[in-house]
Amino acid sequence: MSTTPQLTGKDYERIARNIHPGGWSIESSLPIGTLLGSCVAVCLYDETLKIGGMNHFLLPTTSGPNNDTDTILNGDYSMEVLVNGLLNKGAKKNRLKAKAFGGGTIVSSIRMAIGERNSAFAKEWLQREGIPLMASDFNGPWSRKVVFVPQTGEAFCRRIPVTQDIATEVSKEEQAYERSLVVPTKPAEKKIELF
Repeated sequence: MSTTPQLTGKDYERIARNIHPGGWSIESSLPIGTLLGSCVAVCLYDETLKIGGMNHFLLPTTSGPNNDTDTILNGDYSMEVLVNGLLNKGAKKNRLKAKAFGGGTIVSSIRMAIGERNSAFAKEWLQREGIPLMASDFNGPWSRKVVFVPQTGEAFCRRIPVTQDIATEVSKEEQAYERSLVVPTKPAEKKIELF
């Protein structure tokens, strides 16, 4: 009798769709992966529909009014986009379950304990919305590689000891994403209508 070999986290990692800070993805066939430092990734899934998604946010909430850059990066926005995307695909909110990861302290001085603030936000948001947190791996002095399999709800988390090279790589990725969102705006030109 032949049995199908069970796939491992590394197998899923090879075929995963990778998301970066500020990103999110909803899938029904591909696994989703990301690399986390102080950021948090929340995986939501509907077991009945066999669909799920993952986000990757850099900040818990906006730091001030009318800050469009922060809106894209913050947990409030990221969680709403992920939930609404799943609902649009047919998921039911009362069936959603969560797994969440990240919030590491990879550089001790970075952003005043932003990792701890991110993980606290994720737990509070899920509790407030009535979405059960089935598994989590938060905080600590390491980065994480996370791979989520939406069809089954399985999540694989590999803690990566933080070396200076890894801290630099994760910080560069987060900073590059932030810079990509800052688009200088030109003052509006006054239009003169001639008649």
